[in-house]
Amino acid sequence: MNPARRREMFERLAAANPAPTTELAWSNPFELLVAVILSAQATDRGVNAATPGLFAAAPTPAAMAALGEAGIAQRIRTIGLWSAKAKNLAATAQLLLERHGGEVPRRREDLEALPGVGRKTANVVLNTAFGEPTIAVDTHIFRVSNRTGLAPGRNVRQVEEKLLKAVPAEFRKDAHHWLILHGRYVCKARKPDCARCAIVDLCDYRHKLLPEPGSLPLGRDKSAPRTKRPARARAARGK
Repeated sequence: MNPARRREMFERLAAANPAPTTELAWSNPFELLVAVILSAQATDRGVNAATPGLFAAAPTPAAMAALGEAGIAQRIRTIGLWSAKAKNLAATAQLLLERHGGEVPRRREDLEALPGVGRKTANVVLNTAFGEPTIAVDTHIFRVSNRTGLAPGRNVRQVEEKLLKAVPAEFRKDAHHWLILHGRYVCKARKPDCARCAIVDLCDYRHKLLPEPGSLPLGRDKSAPRTKRPARARAARGK
C-alpha cells in the first residue's frame, strides 16, 4: 500500500468515525488501566460486565490494594485468567501507591514496570487516557495491517514500528481505535466482510470478495458498531 492509499484509507475512516475510542468502560486512568489488564485474552464485553462491581468496591488504587487479591478475585471470576489477573491488580495497586502517589504514571517505562502491564497495555493507556500518538497492536490490528498491506510484519513489535512510520501524523492518535474497530467488525479473522468494507478498493488482500460495481458506498466506513438514536432525538424527528 503506497502513501497515497494509506492517507485515503485514514481519511475515509476518520470521515465515518471522527472520534473513535475504546469499547472498554472507564471513567479515569486507573479504571482504564485495570480494564485493559483484565482484557488480556478476554472480550471487552466480558470485562465491562465485571468491572462495575469491581470499581464500586475499589474505585482507587488504595481501595484496590485494601480489597486484596482474594477480594479482587471474587469480583472477576467471570473473566479468563482471573486468578493471575487478581494477583497482578493487587500488586499494581500497591506499586501505584508506593511509587506514584496513587496516580497512573504517564511514562512508558513506569507503566511497563507494573505487574500485568506489557507494551500493548502501556500503549493503550498512553493513547486513550493521555492522548499520546501510540499504537497498541492487538490481534485485530496485526491482522488488518498484514492483510491490507498497510504495515505488514512478522510480529507485533515490527507491525507497531511500521505503523508509526506509515500512518500520517494527523491520524496517528486515533489510528489504534479505527484499526481495531475495522478488524473487529469488518476485516474479521475467518472471513473478511469485503462487501461492507469502505476501503476495499485500497486494500492489497489478494483473496478479497469484491462487491458488484456501483454497490459499495466508498468513503462510508462500516467498522464502528451502530448506535441507536436517543428516544428524544427520534421523537424530535417524528420517528
